[in-house]
Amino acid sequence: MSITILIADDHTVFRSGLRAVVDAHPDLECVAEVGDGRSAIEAAARTHPDVAILDVRMPKLDGLAATEAIVAAGGTRVLVLTTYDSEANLHRALSAGASGFLLKSLPPEELVAAIRVAVRGDAVIDPSMTRRLAARFAIGIAPPVEPPELAQLTAREREVLLLLADARSNGEIAAALGVGEETVKTHVSRVLAKLGVRDRIHAVVYAHKNGLAPLDRPH
Repeated sequence: MSITILIADDHTVFRSGLRAVVDAHPDLECVAEVGDGRSAIEAAARTHPDVAILDVRMPKLDGLAATEAIVAAGGTRVLVLTTYDSEANLHRALSAGASGFLLKSLPPEELVAAIRVAVRGDAVIDPSMTRRLAARFAIGIAPPVEPPELAQLTAREREVLLLLADARSNGEIAAALGVGEETVKTHVSRVLAKLGVRDRIHAVVYAHKNGLAPLDRPH
């Protein structure tokens, strides 16, 4: 079955470019294309796409407010695209329930990969924003006692959590730990379940919020 996609951007040329990227893949299908946030909400309610790709800055209603409404309705994952790597927009997007926060400058193949990640129920954030995310949630937060759910993690699962917090992909985590990617996927799933977080992005937030990962970890 095709992955159905809604595209919302007020710049016609950019919107057409996104449509061309989607149309170039036989497993992706654009079911709606709109130019403002309010129309995005209406189109999502009408077409029930698997993924909505929303620009942050749109007329009538911005993409972040539209994200909140679409996520609240259920059934559609939202990827937020932006020209500006704003910490405030990143925070708003995550709070609204977005499954991804990506810069418009990302290569087409990475956008397609992000769509497929979102459909799987995971989440993706532009690597350049990961440290800003960490900093925003970590400042001023230093709990004296570890949350009880951390005690449920094995030593290896804690390693995986720290690597997630450092914006490592599954392949990079596998290389760092000397295991296969399928093993990493299993560890990630267990970490998310034990911590009670929805996806990788919220695992990153959790790790930094609880002081588990230094902000200047080397890659």
